[in-house]
Amino acid sequence: MAYSFKNSKGKEYFLHVKKVKRANGKETELFYFTTEIRKGQEVEKVPAGKKVIELPSGLPVLKKV
Repeated sequence: MAYSFKNSKGKEYFLHVKKVKRANGKETELFYFTTEIRKGQEVEKVPAGKKVIELPSGLPVLKKV
């Protein structure tokens, strides 16, 4: 089950991760929230060293602790 976050407006978002290869050959993980679960990309918990905050627009984002 994907980690979910309900914002102040009552909308539910799910945390996902996508691995991308950068130009220098390094692989990076990009975390993002969506309103629907995407199979194979969902994340069960917030990564260590990060926390979820809500922007004034209501969108959730990850922030370093």
